[in-house]
This record gives sequence, structure tokens and C-alpha cells, in this order.
Amino acid sequence: MSLKQIPTYDFLIAPVVEALRKLGGSGSVDEIATVVVEQLKLPASITEVMHNSETDSRTELEYRLAWARTYLRKFGLIENSARGIWSLTKQGESGRIESKKIVQFVHGLRQDRKKPNGESALVADTGDELGTEWQTKLHTILTTKLEPAAFERLIQRLLRESGFIQVEVTGRTGDGGIDGKGIARLHGFMSFHVVFQCKRYKGTISPAQIRDFRGAMVGRADKGLFITTGTFSREALKEATRDGAPPIDLVDGDSLALKLKDLKLGVANQLVERVTVSEDWFASV
Repeated sequence: MSLKQIPTYDFLIAPVVEALRKLGGSGSVDEIATVVVEQLKLPASITEVMHNSETDSRTELEYRLAWARTYLRKFGLIENSARGIWSLTKQGESGRIESKKIVQFVHGLRQDRKKPNGESALVADTGDELGTEWQTKLHTILTTKLEPAAFERLIQRLLRESGFIQVEVTGRTGDGGIDGKGIARLHGFMSFHVVFQCKRYKGTISPAQIRDFRGAMVGRADKGLFITTGTFSREALKEATRDGAPPIDLVDGDSLALKLKDLKLGVANQLVERVTVSEDWFASV
């Protein structure tokens, strides 16, 4: 598959807006991507091509959609919350989307905001207002520096911190990909037996891998949980929620990173103190 066959970021600008309109005005990154793929009828041969980067777990399409969102946000047609939900502004709710005009406008901003070394200060939005530098570093650590056993222990700790009890790592050869089990408590009354698979992966999880995991979990748990540092293909997402089959919850690399940040497991926010002096206050003394 040639990268030239994948829609360019500027071509994706209008479909992103149309996707948000179809979603009722707001949506997550995954929801937007799903609607765009459906609208453009993009095959798996296009949606599963990985972005050409050793430290980026996104597909090329996801990377270009991020740039499309960036241009739309800079132009004032969409905005995003700290939770990664994108929504249309009043300006973006109706009217014709002129991609060429949007691109020209943002390129003008880029010329005005050059770094001292001449590089552009513009970076692609991912849905996380803190940017991607920390996520890239975390992804590198998880996929290249942690031993498989250490990664399993990390997921065990993550689940415990998230409210699971009796979490055990049980991974062994021939166990169908099941790495552990635990019990999820709901409001202190209901509980679900869960088996999980945690896969350090730079690529895309296929529907076949989801089916294999489901085959191993049948009769052993109420739900399945598949956690990866990579991404899930569109077909894998559909397979996980297929009617009549035991449900499997999916956690991709971006979601895993945000969860580790929320729980402060190896990732911490550093708030910078900002001191201001009020001239008006002193004038009133």
C-alpha cells in the first residue's frame, strides 16, 4: 500500500467536520475516525498502515486526522477538552467547509510563529492538551525498556489502582494469550470476573488476535480485557463488540498512557506557579 493512496490531511478536513456533525456535535478521536472511515469507505489496507515512526503507535490515517483536527482548531471550527473530546464551535456547526482557505490561514500562522531555528512551532493535536512528547517517551519505555514480566506487573498494579481485586498474573505458554485475571467491583455490590491479555506491541492488533483471546476466555470469565501499547484495527474493534459473542474491552496505547497519567503511575503533572502583580490593587491602597 502506497502512502499516496491514504487521504491527505487537507482532504480529511471536511470529513472530520461532517463526522462531528453526524455525531451530534462532539466525539472522541476514535469516534471521529470511525465515522470518517465509514463515510469514505476506506478499506483495511488503508486504515491499518502504520505511521512511519519508531516511537509513534498511531496509524498513518490517525496521524493525518490529527493534523486535520489541528488545522480546524486553529481556524476556530472545532475545540477540544482536557478529556480529549472534540466538539464543533458555533462557527463549525453549519456552513460549507473550505479546506483550501483553512490551510492557507493556518500556514499564515505558522509563518508568524517560527521558532528561532526556523522550524514551525505547530504540532499536531492528539486530543490531550498536554501534547505528545511525554506519550512518546512513555511508549518508548513500555515497548523497548520494560521486560515482558515487568509490563505484566505494571498492568497488575494498574488494575488494582483502578479498583480491581484479586488480580493475578497467570500468563503461561499455551494459555491462549490470557496473562492474568481479576475481579472488577461495581459500586461495591456487583462484581465481574475478568481475564486480561497485555501485549507490548508497536503495531495494530488484528481481529484474529481478538478472536483467539475470546476463545481462551469463554467459560472462564464474564468479560475480557485486552490491553496493548499499540492500536486496534477497525475490524478488531468490531470483533470485540460483535453481537452474540462475549464482550471484550479494549485499551490501546493512548488510553493506557492517559490512564497511567491519571493514576500517577510513573507519570506526573508538574504545575508551574505563575505569579502576577496587580497594579490596580496597589493603586487602591
